[in-house]
Amino acid sequence: MMMIENGRSALPCDRTLRAMFEDRKSVFVDLLKWDVPVLDGRFELDQFDNEAATYIIIADEAGDHLGSARLLPTGRPHILGTLFPDLCASPPPGGPDVMEITRFCLSRRQRAAARQQTRNDLVSALVWYALDAGIRTYTGVAEVGWLQQILAFGWDCRPLGAPVRYDCGTVGALAIEITGETPSLLAGNGIWRPVCDPATLVPQAA
Repeated sequence: MMMIENGRSALPCDRTLRAMFEDRKSVFVDLLKWDVPVLDGRFELDQFDNEAATYIIIADEAGDHLGSARLLPTGRPHILGTLFPDLCASPPPGGPDVMEITRFCLSRRQRAAARQQTRNDLVSALVWYALDAGIRTYTGVAEVGWLQQILAFGWDCRPLGAPVRYDCGTVGALAIEITGETPSLLAGNGIWRPVCDPATLVPQAA
C-alpha cells in the first residue's frame, strides 16, 4: 500500500516511519557509507527531515516499510540547490510545481525480485502523487549507476549537467517531467504499477 506522510521536526512514534528511518540508515550509512547524521545509532535523519518534507512510502499490509522517498519543495533549502548546485549546467529548476526527490530507499530485508517490485511501486507512487498534487517536475541527485537506471525507465527524464566525482562517489543531477503521458511511458518499460489506484491511498495525519 501507498502512504503519504507530512514532515515533522522530531522522530515520529509511528512504526512504519521509524522503520523507514532505520532502513535509510541501513542503506545510506551501512551499505553506501554516506557521512550523514544518525540518531541514537539507528535512524538516519538530516536537516531536510523537517516540516516541509513529504514522504511517499510503500508498506505491506502489516505496515512494514518496504520502500520510500522524501520530497522537498524547491522554494526552500533542498539538496540540489544547497549542496550540489555545481551539478547543474544552469540554475536548478525550481518553483511551486517543482519538487526534489531524495532518499529513495528500498528495504534491504527484501530479496532482489521483491526490491524491484517495490522500486516500481515507489516510482509509480511518485508519479501518481505528482499528477494529483500538480507537480510538473521532479529533480534529484543520484549516484551515476542509479542515475543511468532512472534515465532508462522510459519517462521524460534528462541530465541537468555532467556527473561530478565526490568522496561519496560520482553523482549527477536530473530532472523528470511529469505529464498525463508518464504512466503509459513507464508501462511501456514494465515500470508502472496499480499501487497508485486512489483506493489504495492511505493518508497520514500531520
